[in-house]
Amino acid sequence: MVKAFPEINKLSSHLFWDVDRLTLDMRKHNKFIVGRVLEYGLLSDWIIIKNHYGKEELGRIATSLRSLDRRALSFIATYTGLPEDKFRCYTTRQSIPQHWNF
Repeated sequence: MVKAFPEINKLSSHLFWDVDRLTLDMRKHNKFIVGRVLEYGLLSDWIIIKNHYGKEELGRIATSLRSLDRRALSFIATYTGLPEDKFRCYTTRQSIPQHWNF
């Protein structure tokens, strides 16, 4: 069994409804954790990951995420000071066709 980081237990339980949080490693699964917090987390969750990873590391992790909703992308781009077109999710989103509005 993998030793859980204390920060994992402080994050909201709804973020990891589909996985066993005791198996998560804050270093190894950083993309998964940051993506979930950015899209579904509370302010308290954001503060925990911000204190754990720091601004530069959060920017590095977030730029490599394949998908983020528009609000999460705008938030992390503003926080890190990076332009949205530097994020992987921004460049891949443009090539995905949207559903029709009926």
